[in-house]
Amino acid sequence: MTYKKEWFNDEYFWQQYAPIMFDAKHWEEVPMVADGITRLADLNLYSERHRKSGGPYVLDLCCGFGRISLELARRGFIVTGVDITQAYLEIAQEDAAYENLVIEWIKADARSFKRPCYFDVVTNLYISFGYFERSEDDRLMVQNVFDSLKSGGTFIIETLGKEIAVRDFVEREWFTKAGCTVLTEYTAVDAWSSLKNRWVLLKDGAWIEHTFTQRLYAASELKRLLLDAGFSGVEIYGDWKDAPYDHLAEMLILVARKA
Repeated sequence: MTYKKEWFNDEYFWQQYAPIMFDAKHWEEVPMVADGITRLADLNLYSERHRKSGGPYVLDLCCGFGRISLELARRGFIVTGVDITQAYLEIAQEDAAYENLVIEWIKADARSFKRPCYFDVVTNLYISFGYFERSEDDRLMVQNVFDSLKSGGTFIIETLGKEIAVRDFVEREWFTKAGCTVLTEYTAVDAWSSLKNRWVLLKDGAWIEHTFTQRLYAASELKRLLLDAGFSGVEIYGDWKDAPYDHLAEMLILVARKA
């Protein structure tokens, strides 16, 4: 199925803002995130289940530059990275080739990609959920993930919970990062069902502006969406060290299990 072009289809945006979104901090945290995924999904190269299947098989959905895909492949897992941005996939492919890592890279929309009963784990990380214009498409993506998982598989989402977005809300902020001056402005939309983002990047004398809206989910709302898709249980955490999702939570992490 072909979908109409939405804001996240704009490769120019992802290329220009990449140094801002994927700064040194986000690369430094890769081993910690991979540790969390490995633990929460009980990934084990030597388990009888995974030895029989030749896995574990991992899908990194909306993989970007392949930060986590590369690290999981280094650990011996069989990884597929899916993203809609060709430029990011090309960089990821080059990095994998440099390290002699065998990773399957696929350019695809998360609403379209499905490989029934194939993966042991699917990850959707770094606030890559809720981009679609229609909430029905979020449900479609989750259903595709459920269908793509083997029995006993795990789906891990890392996103910005509505509770955290409200707690940490700042209407406007100027800052400098990666040699650029950045303005971010945020507006709550429809009683906090979404967050409108306006980002302005001052780079080499140029003014680059982009506006987009991301749907926000409370932990309970996203849990219900996952259960409605067929997952048998959902665990909720506030960081990659299994802290509770409370007033001190750093992020929203959901771990959904397929029976």
